[in-house]
Amino acid sequence: MIGRRFGGTRLMRVSAGIVAAALVSGCAAGGTSPASSAAPASSPPVPVKPQQKAGPPGVLPRPGEVKAIAPAGSVLPVISSIPTTRKVVFLTIDDGWEQDPGFVRQVREQRIPITAFVMRDAVEALGAPDPAGGVGKYVGRGKWSYFRQLRDAGVPIENHTLTHPDLRTLGYDAQKAEICGSSKLIREHIGTRPTLFRPPFGNYGAGTLRAAKACGVEALLLWTATVQPGGKIAYQVPDKRLRPGDILLLHFRPNLARDFRILVDKIRRRGYELGNLDAYLKAALRRAK
Repeated sequence: MIGRRFGGTRLMRVSAGIVAAALVSGCAAGGTSPASSAAPASSPPVPVKPQQKAGPPGVLPRPGEVKAIAPAGSVLPVISSIPTTRKVVFLTIDDGWEQDPGFVRQVREQRIPITAFVMRDAVEALGAPDPAGGVGKYVGRGKWSYFRQLRDAGVPIENHTLTHPDLRTLGYDAQKAEICGSSKLIREHIGTRPTLFRPPFGNYGAGTLRAAKACGVEALLLWTATVQPGGKIAYQVPDKRLRPGDILLLHFRPNLARDFRILVDKIRRRGYELGNLDAYLKAALRRAK
């Protein structure tokens, strides 16, 4: 329509030539095109700060909060609770039968502090788990790779013997073989040497303390309450309640992810925080030296 009214193709060619000449002369005179003149002046790049590495999971002790823990008979400390008045408790888990991937996700994504005491026969599914825990779905599923995932989520992997015997029935050499053999295996598969030892059933004697120390253990860790299926806390104190510094014992049992979620919610509803056991132990044992 426009071409027919004003001379058609000839006018369009002339106009195009004029525009082209103007653009060439503008470039020759040092001018800029409309697109380049609209572009903002370049600015120096904004420095990118390196991502801060997350600290250890769980609350850490305040200066002077933790009292000293003395060794038992000058051999090794035997610890069932942390000496603090702060409303903080500590989660530990034993054996390694039920390797529920949902538990790893909870620990990793929610940054929940927990310490694992593993036993070879459970991790490698060399026997049968305690039937009291129920029938499991994930028994031995990941084996040692499962515990490397926990390690990468910030979980210390500690010593709970090779075969879970009652150590009081064994001589010194047999006890040492159980404890040292477990520490060696954990170091091979996890890359770290255990510094804590939990005796099976909580049973130990003077020979156990000497054997554990010879294997590089720095403390025996017991507990003040156990966690039963359904996340129920079984207390070992008359008033049946949580106390500051309590160490809770769980097991790798069926429905672990569900029970663990119930337990953590219950602890927090009661006004307690989840503490970093390693940091609290270092504070208590450092003061004892």
